[in-house]
Formats: sequence, C-alpha cells, structure tokens
Amino acid sequence: MFCNEGREVKNRHPMDRASRPDKNKFHVGNGVDGKHYWLTPPELRDELQSEFAFDFDACPFPKPADFDGLTCEWGASTYANIPFGSVIGHDGKKKGPTAWARKAIAENAKGKRVVMLYPIDKWVLMMLAAGAKVRNLGDVRWCATEDGSPGKGTGRHIAAFILEPAP
Repeated sequence: MFCNEGREVKNRHPMDRASRPDKNKFHVGNGVDGKHYWLTPPELRDELQSEFAFDFDACPFPKPADFDGLTCEWGASTYANIPFGSVIGHDGKKKGPTAWARKAIAENAKGKRVVMLYPIDKWVLMMLAAGAKVRNLGDVRWCATEDGSPGKGTGRHIAAFILEPAP
C-alpha cells in the first residue's frame, strides 16, 4: 500500500466493508485520532522502488473490489505492505501474516522477488544484525513452575536465537 501523493483520501479503507470483521482492533484505527496509518511513506516507497523496481503491488490502495493479493499471480518484483493484522478473505476465512508469508514464499519459489513489510520487535532485528542464527523449536509445551507438568503449548512457534562466539 503506497501513500497517495497530491490526493486527499477521506474515509477510504483499503478493504471493502464487507471484508472487515467489525470487532477486529486492526480496523478501529489509532487510539488518539482514529486514523489508519497503513500507507507507505513516499520517501520509503521511492527508496524501495529505486532498489527493487517493483512491477506489482500485492496490497494496492485503494484496493479494487474484486482484488485479492493472496490468490492472484504476483509480478516479477512484488511489493507487499501486508495488513498488520488479520482480515476476512473472499472465502470468508481469517487471513493473517502467515497466509501472506506462505504466498510470498510460493511466489519466490517461482523465481520472483518479493519484498514484504511487517512490524517486528526491535530486539529481533538487533539479534539478526549481531549474527544470530535462528532455530524453530516448534510449539513448546512449557512446564509448570509448581510441579514440572507440561502445559498445552502456546499455539505459537518458539524461536531460539543463537549467538556463537567469534572464532
């Protein structure tokens, strides 16, 4: 989603109202002013466009009524500023960042470049910049401090960040 330069955009939403779950905090907007800060700033867009020469936007704004970035074919170089939460897809199912990651991986497997944006915690970027290797430990069934019995798991995969000493 790119910012619209020189165009006033009021009460527009990148997804039509029929595809929005009414109680999803993702659609409420900023707590201070109610605005939806989703569009890529022009300076960042230009910087990325210059480097990656995008020929396709997987999450255009405004979104055409019949467009679904998760089911269409992507371009040779795709920009994907995906929703920062879950939305209800054309099939009536909840779609979140995992669905977008799967689509990006599938398009990349076809020999295409994908640049996908998503907010993550700063500490993750710090660990990666420091050279950490990441290992997926799966859905760990953590043990209770009281008696050591295993829990049900969190429903989320746990990442191990490994920093090895320099040789």
